[in-house]
Amino acid sequence: MMTSFPDRSEAVVIGASGGIGAAVTALLAADPRFETVHAFARRELVATADGVRVGQIDIADEASIRAAAARVTAPRLVFVATGILHQQDHGDQKLGPEKSWRNLDPDWLDQVMRVNATGPALVAKHFLPKLPKEEKAVFAALSARVGSISDNALGGWYGYRASKAALNMLLKTLSIELARSHKDAIVLGLHPGTVATNLSAPFQKGVPEGKLFSATYAAERLLSVINDATAPQTGSLIAWDGKTILF
Repeated sequence: MMTSFPDRSEAVVIGASGGIGAAVTALLAADPRFETVHAFARRELVATADGVRVGQIDIADEASIRAAAARVTAPRLVFVATGILHQQDHGDQKLGPEKSWRNLDPDWLDQVMRVNATGPALVAKHFLPKLPKEEKAVFAALSARVGSISDNALGGWYGYRASKAALNMLLKTLSIELARSHKDAIVLGLHPGTVATNLSAPFQKGVPEGKLFSATYAAERLLSVINDATAPQTGSLIAWDGKTILF
């Protein structure tokens, strides 16, 4: 249970149709601390539990984000679960993640940056003003360990690494500004580990035994991280196991 949040709290999940987003939505809907959970996704959703309010959003369309924010009153938790790693829509050509600089494609770089960094930043632009100024409130977005510059020892995955590094910087900067008006608010980047979702599907073969998590397990661990987080941790990138990852 999310014991660090007040009763009758309101939550928002952006990307609620994905594996982790759907699992987070279900867990929050079952938590007695959260009276209302707004579940937004690009495709049309169906509410599956009492207290869930569904709506559509396009992370790449600011007007869509603005309209979604207008439906929310005072969320204690905003969880951004969107992201893109690869896409196959140019015939037989798979876009991302790039193994070499020879595979760099400007259109793909623009797209992955727009979804993984610009989109969450625009969500923050329209949802952070909705956070209550008193007591705990959290804005969290799915990031990744590969977005850590200091942890990059393998290279490759240019667009994904760069977009998640950009997201980490955006979250850090947002945390500094938000703290000036919301002393109890927390902004977090979250690393979920390798999760059995469509995003990681082409890369699961080499994952060590016990390190490929179900979406429900990842959601449970990330919500535990959020529940345990305190104001001094704002701006951090934290992994599913509660450990802080250096930028």
